[in-house]
Amino acid sequence: MTKAFPIQDQKKIVVIGGGSGQPVILRGLKRFEVDLTAIITVADDGGSSGKLRDYLKMVPPGDIRNVMAELSGLDQDFTDIFQYRFKEGDEFLTGHALGNLFIAGVAEKEGGIFPAIQYLSKLMKIKGHVYPVVNEPLELHARFSDGTTMCGEAEITAAHKRIEEVWVTSSNVNAEPRASKEVVDAILDADVVVLGPGSLYTSILPNVVVPNVAAALRATRAKVVYIANIMTQKGETESFSDGDHLRVINDHANTQIVDAVIMNRGIVPEDYIDWKHWNELSYQVASDPDEVSAQGAVPIIGDLLELRDDGAFHDGNVVAELLMQIANNNDVN
Repeated sequence: MTKAFPIQDQKKIVVIGGGSGQPVILRGLKRFEVDLTAIITVADDGGSSGKLRDYLKMVPPGDIRNVMAELSGLDQDFTDIFQYRFKEGDEFLTGHALGNLFIAGVAEKEGGIFPAIQYLSKLMKIKGHVYPVVNEPLELHARFSDGTTMCGEAEITAAHKRIEEVWVTSSNVNAEPRASKEVVDAILDADVVVLGPGSLYTSILPNVVVPNVAAALRATRAKVVYIANIMTQKGETESFSDGDHLRVINDHANTQIVDAVIMNRGIVPEDYIDWKHWNELSYQVASDPDEVSAQGAVPIIGDLLELRDDGAFHDGNVVAELLMQIANNNDVN
């Protein structure tokens, strides 16, 4: 059941990320009467998104599509069509999601990704606001612990090497990446800004390291909340605790930006996960509330675990309840 708050008390919640974790949190939050904004990474260069990005020189649409499908107020039948992916054997359409092609076509018609998303948001009766973090595709760069560097999200993920630092560059080599006014204003005006859950180096940090996004996160009056991952990622965050994830986020923002960390205490059964299917996962993230506290953030601990599809996920409803308590200045410890 939707929980209604008086209009004047509506909280502004901004969820920053990408990948599969962001829609889970949005699904939980959309049950509440909140002013909801999703800010989405645009550094993806794999799969259908990567092909359209390269061919049409556009922002990769995949993460945007998933968020729009989650926040749409249209019937499930439309969402299923929007999310449909062409099967093997469909020649040049193989692997493309119909929604990706739809977004690409509207972006061409409307003259850019930002107006396309706003136009589609009206058609799809989106609850809230959907913004790409910048309005052009970004290149993700990584420096590894062995001193080597690499460019490209898919290549960085596939390298399975310990990452020391990531940064993004614009397709315009003479200008640094800049988020739109709408993105910056949403962060500055929010009551709560949520980072994650999601891949630390390829879903969360590509947003944080955009210079004016980092500046807005440092300046915002909002409570900045990091939702710690349940599992580590092979080669990237193996052996990381939630405190280690937090340290990396703050380091990339050049100061302490995170006020609270939502951490999972549920235990993933050793024999539950299908490691062949979820082959990027490694171990359960170690919980270290003392380290989180030492970095100036409040640890908020709960059983966030949802076991399904032979994998370990966040229970979006439980996380959303905690976020609403934070937004309403209630004690969540």
